[in-house]
Amino acid sequence: MTTVRIPYGHGGVEVEFPNDVTVDVIELAERDAAADPTGEVRRALAAPIGGFAWPGRVESVAIAVNDKTRPVPHAHLVPPLLDQLEQSGIGTDAITFHVAVGGHPPMMPHEFADILPREVVERYRIVSHDADCADALAVLGTTSRGTPVRVDRAFAEADLKVVIGTIEPHQFVGFSGGVKSAAIGLAGRPTIEANHSLMTHPGSRIGDYGSNPARQDIEEIGALIGIDLAVNVILDARRDIVRVLAGDPVEVMNVGVPLAREFGQVAVDHRYDLVVASPGGHPKDVNVYQAQKAVASAAQIVRPGGTIVLLAACPEGAGSDHYEDWVAKRSSHADVLARFAAERFRVGPHKAFQLARDARTARLLVHSEMPDDLAQRLLLEPVDDLQRAVDDALAGLPPVPRVAVLPHAATTMPVAAV
Repeated sequence: MTTVRIPYGHGGVEVEFPNDVTVDVIELAERDAAADPTGEVRRALAAPIGGFAWPGRVESVAIAVNDKTRPVPHAHLVPPLLDQLEQSGIGTDAITFHVAVGGHPPMMPHEFADILPREVVERYRIVSHDADCADALAVLGTTSRGTPVRVDRAFAEADLKVVIGTIEPHQFVGFSGGVKSAAIGLAGRPTIEANHSLMTHPGSRIGDYGSNPARQDIEEIGALIGIDLAVNVILDARRDIVRVLAGDPVEVMNVGVPLAREFGQVAVDHRYDLVVASPGGHPKDVNVYQAQKAVASAAQIVRPGGTIVLLAACPEGAGSDHYEDWVAKRSSHADVLARFAAERFRVGPHKAFQLARDARTARLLVHSEMPDDLAQRLLLEPVDDLQRAVDDALAGLPPVPRVAVLPHAATTMPVAAV
């Protein structure tokens, strides 16, 4: 038997395949991680790109940081940034961290130490965004695609606006990074929904940046906010820092996207009968809302009528009440697609649409910690015994099946030749 270990939650699970079955484990190419990641951050901040220059003393600095669902190495990124601000004469009282949750529920204060170094939590003001608190949003205009721009007022009004994040593949905005942490992460729900409605455009796809309408809408939102500085990293499969970029957000993306595409894209010669996929473990599989991204990657390489087995712990269940409540009223994936097309676009139900779109051409099985009744309400087919599910899937395949494993599907861009 051939044994493959696949990330799952905070650990991993093993799946066995018969020796006569060839299994392609599709991983990112090995990259040399930075030997001194914090030092790399300091060097990037000392020589920012794109014309950004460190200001003299300012009255207010707003720093957008990603929430607990995104594995951003804040422990390496934040201390050097704070040191650089101190060198510019900016004191602790002038700095506020904004947790960019987007349309997710606000993070609670006791959770801040899960994403930021404890010494930062103890010394600095930290607030979590709430997309539904209209009184806390500034109205900044409208993009050329009709997106109304509503963003956290305190962030928008700060003298120096900074975003921290990663540049990695994203299923419909092409790539994360740059202004996105604030343009979506600190936006009001009307802004998020209008932007995300562009996901149905054929050009809104993983790996496309310059001509991607959803991503370019985000760039316009960022320009209206007036974001000054992006501090972004590119990570390897182990989530170690490979590259650090700091400077003007547009230039950071211009330099970072080709690198992220090179690091994250994997060509395959054909489509597969069976794809076993993991988002990459915690926090990528903390809930279905996040884990769905792995299905999107697997769908790129599974043949029509094939099978996807998703391994995602999902200890937080659906991850969105809007998503769970909406999909619970639907009877099938076909019903989801029909109702979604008929209704006004809403964040939450869009996850049901994405899953239904991929599940309509391939069978989708899900191994998770969720109760079966919850998975079924989400129109997912639960499997408690992972090995048996894989064995059963193999039994129904051709004599020489094509099988792939995507251990880090949420950050891998597999591209099939046909």
